Amino acid sequence: MAMAKAMTQTGGVQSPATVRVWDPLVRIFHWSLVGLFAFAFLTGDEWQTPHEMAGYVVAGLIAVRLAWGFVGSRHARFSNFLYGPATVAGFVRDTVRMKARRYLGHNPAGGLMVIALLIVIAVISLTGWMMTTDAYWGLDWVEELHEASAFAALGLIGLHIGGVIVASLEHGENLVRAMITGRKRAAGPDDIA
Repeated sequence: MAMAKAMTQTGGVQSPATVRVWDPLVRIFHWSLVGLFAFAFLTGDEWQTPHEMAGYVVAGLIAVRLAWGFVGSRHARFSNFLYGPATVAGFVRDTVRMKARRYLGHNPAGGLMVIALLIVIAVISLTGWMMTTDAYWGLDWVEELHEASAFAALGLIGLHIGGVIVASLEHGENLVRAMITGRKRAAGPDDIA
């Protein structure tokens, strides 16, 4: 675990220097998606109109995040956190041994998870919308894909939470707090900024 050399002095207590990593749009997107997905999942069969409205907002969030992945801040851009399969596999292998390098932005596994979740949640939104149209209303495969995608998203969310816990423990930082404040410990000499 590399500790940032830069320290700040506040009231006689030294604390590690921090840098802004997650911009407000990324943080608002993340926590809005968490809340809306949970709401939509819990209301799916019971409260149709609010469920559909949540789905439309989620679809809008996905569209904004996709655009932000190309024009957003440094760590929000897909080019900053998309890695090839060999890099992802190597990172996962190192994580299992608790020897993975720390990344200031998304690590290779986290970047893959972002893409997987965006795709699965986009499929949920698309099939949800399809079920409201005359062309696809009542087709079993659309409803089955919608439900299967929702449960696949739950599985990915479980893996995501597990990855956040492991990375937080491995690198000695609270990644949940970082997604709230937008700030992480500054990159050290062994970290990837």
